[in-house]
Amino acid sequence: MAAKPPAGDPVQDAPQVAAPQHAAAGLPAIGHTLRIAQQQMGVRRTARTLLKVNQKDGFDCPGCAWPEGDNRHTAEFCENGAKAVAEEATLRRVTPDFFAAHPLADLATRSGYWLGQQGRITQPMYLPAGADHYEAVTWERAFAIIAEELEALGSPDEAVFYTSGRTSNEAAFLLQLFAREFGTNNLPDCSNMCHESSGSALNETIGIGKGSVSLEDLYQADLIIVAGQNPGTNHPRMLSALEKAKAAGAKIISVNPLPEAGMERFKNPQTPVGMIKGAALNDLFLQIRIGGDQALFRLLNKLILEADGATDESFIREHTHGYEDFAATARTADWDDTLKATGLDRAEIEAALRMVLASQRTIVCWAMGLTQHKHAVATIREVVNFLLLRGNIGRPGAGVCPVRGHSNVQGDRTMGIFERPAPAFLDALEKEFGISAPRHHGFDVVRSIRALRDGEAKVFFAMGGNFVSATPDTEVTEAAMRRASLTVHVSTKLNRSHAVTGSRALILPTLGRTDKDVQASGKQFVTVEDSMGMVHASRGNLPPASPHLLSEPAIVARMARAVLGDESATPWEEFEKDYATIRDRISRVVPGFENFNARAARPGGFTLPHAPRDERRFPTATGRANFTAAPVEYPELPDGRLLLQTLRSHDQYNTTIYGLDDRYRGIKGGRRVVLVNPDDARALGVADGAYTDLVSEWKDGVERRATGFRVVHYPTARGCAAAYYPETNVLVPLDATADTSNTPVSKSVVVRLEPTGADTGAGTGTE
Repeated sequence: MAAKPPAGDPVQDAPQVAAPQHAAAGLPAIGHTLRIAQQQMGVRRTARTLLKVNQKDGFDCPGCAWPEGDNRHTAEFCENGAKAVAEEATLRRVTPDFFAAHPLADLATRSGYWLGQQGRITQPMYLPAGADHYEAVTWERAFAIIAEELEALGSPDEAVFYTSGRTSNEAAFLLQLFAREFGTNNLPDCSNMCHESSGSALNETIGIGKGSVSLEDLYQADLIIVAGQNPGTNHPRMLSALEKAKAAGAKIISVNPLPEAGMERFKNPQTPVGMIKGAALNDLFLQIRIGGDQALFRLLNKLILEADGATDESFIREHTHGYEDFAATARTADWDDTLKATGLDRAEIEAALRMVLASQRTIVCWAMGLTQHKHAVATIREVVNFLLLRGNIGRPGAGVCPVRGHSNVQGDRTMGIFERPAPAFLDALEKEFGISAPRHHGFDVVRSIRALRDGEAKVFFAMGGNFVSATPDTEVTEAAMRRASLTVHVSTKLNRSHAVTGSRALILPTLGRTDKDVQASGKQFVTVEDSMGMVHASRGNLPPASPHLLSEPAIVARMARAVLGDESATPWEEFEKDYATIRDRISRVVPGFENFNARAARPGGFTLPHAPRDERRFPTATGRANFTAAPVEYPELPDGRLLLQTLRSHDQYNTTIYGLDDRYRGIKGGRRVVLVNPDDARALGVADGAYTDLVSEWKDGVERRATGFRVVHYPTARGCAAAYYPETNVLVPLDATADTSNTPVSKSVVVRLEPTGADTGAGTGTE
């Protein structure tokens, strides 16, 4: 039997704290997986569902984008993937009766955990202007409301169409087609908040904004550097790949302000030895100061240049541009400046250098710890410099590996979800559909919030996600959303964004990855692209949560018909009936998708072309891989302040909160904790267990406050602190963004600690 959802929000006033763990997965992961799955799905449904996760004839996990190999385990999922599946395949239901019992004001007081635990939404819901309750609405009326609002706009650019990374290739392609036929490039997506910095840096330097490695490359590498990433919680199946790489002889360097259990030891729950003993993964842990990664790689590059025979001169000569300027800049790197920026000591960096020079095949993996800083793009360019110096792009066992955080976030961008589309993509779209696509750039996430705040955008449409909780500067974002005339969310479950609405609001319930999708032509499948450029099919196997649900492609197609009417020559009705017709069109618009239907039908799918990896060809402005030379930056920390990074707990996936524990960090029963180095805490006079407000400081002088956080003395890097988002998004200024990519700087927020409840003479922000 599945358990009922919690009736009330759990109290989180006194989280329990124990010592952090030094190993990940193992028997505790199995037990936690089964407990969560049984609570949400019951025993029989758990077996029926989990055995289809990430299988060639099953569905793609709605969690992270880590790829699967050709030979798959019967249990091809991790603990957090199982949680994601259980939340979607839950037997709990949110019906119109639920909304009748819970006015909007009540929903707005609930935690994200409580909202998500209520279950699957069963019918379209509408919040009329001035109303205090959502009410059931027909699909026809819902689309008519959207059409009314869009037709009343003064310009198509007053509409924003946001996409979450869970959206399938087919739905994403239709959404961008509809938006551009409507007349706007306002297509922000969750990439804007995570790996936009990676795409910006990689497009400039190697000519394609994606990673250049496969799983097989990891297994052939001599050295893998994992920087600014916590695989044990955020991409747990990556630990299996690292374990296999270690068994094949690879060395691993972890670069992180926090020690992470998964990188210390991985207890593989799929093998008896793994569960009992496990495998140590780290060969070297560099506990870097937040934001010091560019300085570290710059100094390593200088040291490589100074080592005899350490550079790949033929590769540099034949395949790169800008080497002389880069080398001249790199040679100016200073030891003292680097030690200050990184918080490391000389012996640690020299140990890393020895491992680098001993490696003939090196891969660098990274995630948000590199991408969410003001100098994030420059940092990733420096990582590329590091790899180019020794010819480590475009050969087996080497390359760049930005690890994407959502299951099809990379595919959505490939399908054209981008506010700054390439002219060649628009040319192909116009040729295929006979439309006139707008050429001016649209809004990304940050610019969309500004536009809503300033009245320049009036309609907000979200294909999945939890926009309000994923974005920075919570007060500003929520006020901006409330200025909209209409907010629309295509969702499977409740979240905070449904309680922060425009004058009118719609919730459009959709099929999930686990649900069967049957249309007029028969059973359908959709496709996704993983973090390494593999495209494969996803087929749900469960009866839909309600007969009133529509699929994402159907929702876009019906919305397009309601808005564009008979003037559109696009066959929206055919697209809804048969997704193969969508893939036929994709095959003629998006490079690499030729013969899409036949290739997608193959078990395991196919790999997209990648010129740097496949041919050592670099489609950049220079026709070569570009070395770059930028000044080294790192966050300056005033006296008496800490540098805060926002992060996930282990019971969390992006903004979805599965539970209130963070098992590996020793936190139980609460999320409002701040991890502070004991020496820093003593210097600040803050005891372990004290309660403090976090107050961010930025150049605009606006006070942003997150209240009531329990201080946990924790082995962070000196001067650094950490706390969970979305609770701490309130501290991140909307305009504090990365150069070039405009990504919010959620990993380097200057904060001061003030005792909770103290009279500071200043106003407080809300969360």
